[in-house]
Amino acid sequence: MRAFLSPPFLNGPDERDLLLAALASGYIAPCGPMVDALEREAADRLGFAGALATVSGTMALELLARALEIRPGDEVIASDLTFIASVAPFADRGARPVFVDADPATWCVDVALAERALAEHPRAKAFVATDLYGQCCDLDPLIALCARAGVPLIVDAAESLGATYRGRAAGKGAWAAVHSLNGNKIVTAGGGGLLLTDDPALLALCRGIAGQAREPVAWYEHRRLGTHGRLGNVPAAIALAQFRHLGDALRDKAAVWDAWLARLPSWATPMPTASYGVPNRWLTVVTLPPGKSPLRAVEALAARGLEARPLWKPMHLQPVFRDAGAVLAGVGEDLFARGLCLPSGRGLAPALMDETVEVLETL
Repeated sequence: MRAFLSPPFLNGPDERDLLLAALASGYIAPCGPMVDALEREAADRLGFAGALATVSGTMALELLARALEIRPGDEVIASDLTFIASVAPFADRGARPVFVDADPATWCVDVALAERALAEHPRAKAFVATDLYGQCCDLDPLIALCARAGVPLIVDAAESLGATYRGRAAGKGAWAAVHSLNGNKIVTAGGGGLLLTDDPALLALCRGIAGQAREPVAWYEHRRLGTHGRLGNVPAAIALAQFRHLGDALRDKAAVWDAWLARLPSWATPMPTASYGVPNRWLTVVTLPPGKSPLRAVEALAARGLEARPLWKPMHLQPVFRDAGAVLAGVGEDLFARGLCLPSGRGLAPALMDETVEVLETL
């Protein structure tokens, strides 16, 4: 493969130096100076009261599901156009998802449909709104709707680290926000995640659950079930180094987006940019016209060593969620049928962009 969709990017000596420092500290377990430093860096840089570094973004969501004591028979409202990890931790604990369609102007959750879903499901235990492909959802009206309904708002910001909404970091103002540090993200630890919140009680509760819910006594005492959820000191060193270059990553991603816009044919329509924020440009995503199939595009590009993917398949179309509820307007299905994610790595060679366009022209 000559061009991956979103490969990890190392910044030179910083990752190496912090990795060596992590090893020299003697900590390789899910604790240590690099974990503490990463949590402080994330909270300070993103403007939250606190952060918890987890083994994955999915684990951060699982901790929130456990904190909410999600049980069989509960309902959780969630974005329909998203990756399954947004809702799987809640469904795995027995909750019935209720999916809300996307807004065609932003591709994130439709606020008007969200209001309808909250009205139709007044006993929902949570609302999980996804920031899509690096763009924040319209957060303020969602905060207001969920506050009136008494429903905790969780922002799955796995794809939007570094993006802003009305000058605030992604997810700021929600009950909790979750970032991914997976290998394809703008800041990576090879894996891992972050749970961010301004609620110190929630942070303490999730920190305890992530440590097998062990009580603070000399022996092993457990009054609830927990899990193993903390990030290790070694991957935390990588993420900490990456965080220190977040501004560089955002500039590089914006440059890739601009380079794509300069060469995309008129029939390839880029994902719209919401007026209320600045995306991190994690992926460059377009919709194709009738007659040009995203699946054929993926196959044709792969034959040339160029990685591309269709958009997320909406959750209400997933066989595992055949019994879920949904408030739909046909937007997500249409975007899935026409959408294509293009190679978007930092420093992507212009020649590879040109070759990608050549392949797309032949479809």
